[in-house]
Amino acid sequence: MKALVFGTTGQLGTELARRAPRGTALIALGREVADLTNAATCAGLVASTDADVVINAAAYTAVDAAESDRETAGLVNATAPCAMAEVAAQRGIPFLHVSTDYVFDGTGTRPWREDDPVAPLGVYGQTKLDGERLIAAAGGDHVILRTSWVFSAHGKNFVKTMLRVGAERDTLSVVDDQRGGPTAAADIADALWTIARAFGEGKGQSGIFHFAGAPAVCWADFAEAIFSRASLPRKPEIKRIPTSDYPTPAKRPANSALDCSRIRGAYGIDQPDWRIALAEVIKELETAG
Repeated sequence: MKALVFGTTGQLGTELARRAPRGTALIALGREVADLTNAATCAGLVASTDADVVINAAAYTAVDAAESDRETAGLVNATAPCAMAEVAAQRGIPFLHVSTDYVFDGTGTRPWREDDPVAPLGVYGQTKLDGERLIAAAGGDHVILRTSWVFSAHGKNFVKTMLRVGAERDTLSVVDDQRGGPTAAADIADALWTIARAFGEGKGQSGIFHFAGAPAVCWADFAEAIFSRASLPRKPEIKRIPTSDYPTPAKRPANSALDCSRIRGAYGIDQPDWRIALAEVIKELETAG
C-alpha cells in the first residue's frame, strides 16, 4: 500500500509515520510542500500521486484563534480538503479525513451519534463541518473520522501542558463541567491504517464515523489521571472550576462524548481505553527527559 499523507509535523501525522504498517510506502507532505491555504496546490499533489489512499491529517486546530481568523481556518479545514477530495474522487482514490466533536453543540448527556443534529458553537467547529459536507459532496470513497481531545508525546496538547505547569505550581484550576473522551494520536493513526487497509481489500465503507477514547471524563478527571501516572516530585492539587470561571474566545461543547458503535460494526475497530495510551505517552515523555 502507498499512502499520501497531508500533515506530517502534527500529533497525528507523526503517529501515522511511526505506526505505518510494514510494507507501506509513505509519501508524507509537510507545510513546505503542501500549503493548506492554497487549495490548488493541494489538489495538484493529489492529481500527481500514484498512492492508493490519501489521508488528510492536517487541520487548523487553534480553536480560539479561529474566532478572529475565519478565512484561514476555512481555507485549511474546508476549502483545501474539498479540493483534495474532489481530485481523489475523480481518480478513484479513497480519501480519509479527520474531523472533530466540535461539530456538536454539546447539549445533553448521552454520547453523540453520527446522525445526530450538528450545531457548532464556534468558527473552528463550523469550518470542520463545512469540510465534512464538501468532502461527502465530492462523491468519492471517503471516511470522515470524528475524534476528540487528542493527546500524544508530540506537539501541543493537554497532557504536555499539565505536566509542564504541574511542575511549576502547587495548585491548578481545571474545568470540571466539560466531558469528553481523551484520544491518543497513536490510536487514531491505527484506526486510519485499519480503514486504509480495508479499502485496499475492497471492504471499505464510506461515511462519517466516531472514534474517541473511553471512558468519558471531565478535564479535571483527566488532569488527575495524568498526575497519578507522572513521576513528579510534587503533584499539584487540582481545583475544580466551572467553564464560566475560565472564559475563552470560543465556546466549548459541554458534552463531547462520542458513540463509537458504528466504526466497530463497519471496521471492527474497538473504542480504546485512553488510560493505557496515557501511561505510554507519559513514559515516552519522561524517557525523553
